[in-house]
Amino acid sequence: MTGIKLGIDEAGKGPVIGPMCIAGVCLDAEQEKKLKILGVNDSKKMAPKKRTFFDATIKKYATAWYVHEIDAKQIDDMRKIMTMNEIAVLCFSKVMEEMTAAIDLKDDIEMFTIAYLDAADIFEDRFGRRVKTEYSKKYADKAAEIEFISKHKADVNNPIVSSASIIAKHRRDSLIEEIKKEEGVDFGSGYPSDPYTRRFLEKYAKEHGEFPDYVRKSWKTAEDALSL
Repeated sequence: MTGIKLGIDEAGKGPVIGPMCIAGVCLDAEQEKKLKILGVNDSKKMAPKKRTFFDATIKKYATAWYVHEIDAKQIDDMRKIMTMNEIAVLCFSKVMEEMTAAIDLKDDIEMFTIAYLDAADIFEDRFGRRVKTEYSKKYADKAAEIEFISKHKADVNNPIVSSASIIAKHRRDSLIEEIKKEEGVDFGSGYPSDPYTRRFLEKYAKEHGEFPDYVRKSWKTAEDALSL
């Protein structure tokens, strides 16, 4: 196999409820071609059933894949000392580190030479530089040989990042459903823009006076609900 490329994207950076999932997918040219023919695109444009199909299909074809999860409480704790963009940098680097370690253990898989990132920063290049700097702390030699390409809407325009987007979104959706089932609650999508989510938070705050750990307490949406 030649020309292995890595794509990374996150799902759940903005919600007030639930985890953020960051996925990485490695594909060679032939694998990328197959997924493009099948119609892989941005996960947000897919119905849940279609995402489930593509999640399994991508994992079947991919050279390697990995999902890093960070729950609401971890996000709240980290936000005491850094911004969400900085958290995203750490998480994207973590995905690269884990995939590098996994590839190093296998003789039949080549190292990726290009890393496509869906930029989680208003400045695309800055995000790419920061991820490279963080990754270099552990893999300096490899970082020097990798081309980092950080773009907005990479999940829409690049099939490898689209593949990562699908896996990340599918995993987050699964975790959200697990929370709802375990807690016996329905809070909608978990996004601040969802009226159902906002009503859930307001009702929960009124009844309990505080939020459970699956709610991001550092979000203004949660703070506003507690102040009502």
